[in-house]
Amino acid sequence: MEEYRKAYEEWLSNPYFDEATKAELKAIENDENEIRERFYTELAFGTAGLRGIIGAGTNRMNKYVVQKATQGLANYINKVGRSGSGVAIAYDSRHMSPEFADFAALTLAANGIKAYVFESLRPTPELSFAVRELGCIAGINITASHNPPEYNGYKVYWEDGAQITPPHDTGIMAEVKAITDYTAAKSMDKEAAVAAGLYEVIGEKIDDAFIGCLKKLVLHPETIEQESKNLKIVYTPLHGTGNIPARRVLKELGFENVYVVPEQELPDGDFPTVSYPNPEADEAFDLGLKLAKEIDADLVLATDPDADRLGVRVKDSRTGEYHTLTGNMSGCLLADYEIGQRKALQGLPEDGVLIKTIVTTNMADAIAKYYGTGLIEVLTGFKYIGQQILGFEQNGKGTYLFGFEESYGCLIGTHARDKDAIVAVMALAEAAAFYKAQGKTLWDAMIEMYERYGYYKDDIKSITLKGMEGLQKIQEILEALRKNPPTEIGGYQVVSVRDYKADTITDIATGEVKPTGLPNSNVLYYDLTDAAWLCVRPSGTEPKVKFYYGVKGSSLEDADAKSAALGEQVLAMIHSML
Repeated sequence: MEEYRKAYEEWLSNPYFDEATKAELKAIENDENEIRERFYTELAFGTAGLRGIIGAGTNRMNKYVVQKATQGLANYINKVGRSGSGVAIAYDSRHMSPEFADFAALTLAANGIKAYVFESLRPTPELSFAVRELGCIAGINITASHNPPEYNGYKVYWEDGAQITPPHDTGIMAEVKAITDYTAAKSMDKEAAVAAGLYEVIGEKIDDAFIGCLKKLVLHPETIEQESKNLKIVYTPLHGTGNIPARRVLKELGFENVYVVPEQELPDGDFPTVSYPNPEADEAFDLGLKLAKEIDADLVLATDPDADRLGVRVKDSRTGEYHTLTGNMSGCLLADYEIGQRKALQGLPEDGVLIKTIVTTNMADAIAKYYGTGLIEVLTGFKYIGQQILGFEQNGKGTYLFGFEESYGCLIGTHARDKDAIVAVMALAEAAAFYKAQGKTLWDAMIEMYERYGYYKDDIKSITLKGMEGLQKIQEILEALRKNPPTEIGGYQVVSVRDYKADTITDIATGEVKPTGLPNSNVLYYDLTDAAWLCVRPSGTEPKVKFYYGVKGSSLEDADAKSAALGEQVLAMIHSML
């Protein structure tokens, strides 16, 4: 009998698995493909935790997979001798999120570790904040971010409030993997856990402290007061967790004209108004833009379901159209505002640093150079930005000014150690008021930045290769590029090649090799002539290989044309390898 069949039969016959699970599995007894899909492997617990389709089976998100993962986390916490510190747990608006949060909490409690569980859905950045505020050793966030409705996920945070990084990520992964029997996961009755002081509901007190921290980050309260009646903001939480905190912080700061998209206001795990709730997708803005045109709004803001990423549309007062700000554009707009205004108001610390990921726009480098701040590049993933902040605290050197990544995430302040769309909503509204007081829109401010720093244009292409063969093909593409590094890409000469797996940066002209200085990662990066670049990276969560690239033009039109040409030529190069 095939291994997946054995696992299927075990779940059907073992009294440990509940009747609802068995009924779901019994319903697919004649569908061999579905049985194989659910049991051919275990849902992998990786550096970002778990993410998968909700349902019964070892390769699905369900009660038993969540309990097994939490048992592994509990074993690791006990191993490092920190069971007395507790774990904070938050969840989003997805199906099964509150239930998965409770299953995790009761497994922790059964292991003698206190769980602090939010009373209702909360944004990711507030979970990051709560871990630090409550002095927890770890945090668990039940979310699948912007995946389609059938998905859910489980992310683990460490005591600094960032998602797990070495050595804790590999330590926790090893403990989860070591549990081969699902019945080994402990649990206990909720009432007993509460009575034993091992399950505590949290909410309002943490909310107040979180919002209080955000409000302290405002640089120009006087301009908000001056423009709060004039600025019109459309906001959509895309059926997720952002609605209450985003509106609360804007209201408390005095913004009077905040219009919420009614069809997308309330939490709904089906995300009925979009195919998937991603603020990077144009369809996420259809309803918001309709409302914006009706009321003549200055800007439209959309947060994803767990409110760590923000999408933005801004009005061009000359044409009346709404322009899309990519994550790179909104990140640069906020970096320039936060660093520039901090410099104007109080001066910048000598050890001030702007942090970006390796696939984020080079306009960030130009901003850092203009203001005379340090610039640090980290691997893709906001946890590496959080890791840098922790390093500053531990070493007493380095002051965090701003950090962002191209995938629509940034962090102002150090109250959290993950991207925070609530603070980004607040800061963009503040920046819009600041520029409005000068008779300018955010689009005007963006154009001024292009004129000052250069017309940078960044984009991303991806190729999806499904199944086992697809994963193998992705590896083959990267190995082929390693063995035969291109000397020119899309008409640009390759200046240097960074191989983050081999930890090498090779200068093409001189042949000189130096280390990248970053952790091992299966990523290739090409510095090209004329300030262009290309980065090749397999996705960590989907069967895709991603191609990030950037150019610098002499105008917006020139940059757009150069970017489109490079994108086409990169895809042609890769397709010729398939």
